[in-house]
Amino acid sequence: MLCRKSSRNGVASGSVPVYLNVYDLTPMNGYAYWFGLGVYHSGVQVHGVEFAFGAHEFPSTGIFEGEPKRCEGFTFRKTILIGKTDMGPGEVKAVMEELAAEYRGNAYNLITKNCNHFCNDACLRLTGNPIPSWVNRLARIGFLCNCVLPVTLNSTKVRHHRMEEKQCEGEGEKEALASEGKKQSASNSTPSPSPARGRRGRSRTRRPLPPPSPLIIGSSSSSS
Repeated sequence: MLCRKSSRNGVASGSVPVYLNVYDLTPMNGYAYWFGLGVYHSGVQVHGVEFAFGAHEFPSTGIFEGEPKRCEGFTFRKTILIGKTDMGPGEVKAVMEELAAEYRGNAYNLITKNCNHFCNDACLRLTGNPIPSWVNRLARIGFLCNCVLPVTLNSTKVRHHRMEEKQCEGEGEKEALASEGKKQSASNSTPSPSPARGRRGRSRTRRPLPPPSPLIIGSSSSSS
């Protein structure tokens, strides 16, 4: 297990700073912050990358990385210097891989295993220092959360999984359009019945269907 011990002054030896980026999950933080409370999302910033943890419905890891201080869906509040590390980018990635098995997306829990729990574990391994207690204080008094937290904060969805879902939906629409185009093409290729012999009067011929809309063909070909 990779970790770094704190030096005597409480800051781990090393030259690379490790920051905790804190975000507001709800506007009520504007008041609760001054009472040492609030509902926060956090991410660990090191080597110019921010690592965070969020929920999804799969047993794969919920740890993801992104641009520092720009986690979509949350309001950035402040950056806190946790300490320093001598780990390189590869070693930091190895730490995240060790944490990946423990922090699975479907194991996310607002009270017992949230983004702040992950950041605390990551900071301990990188610097030997924990995150400030106020960041995750509301989770420790979880019996209040049912009456304090909005229902929409029960989980923090990971952005890249939503993108995968949208991609799957797009592929489903593409297949549906392609199937519709094939059905119309098959209808066009059906031979029209020849007029009956020995029948007097005007012969009735089956009118062919109009060609498939070029918009359907264009949509299916352009989305591939």
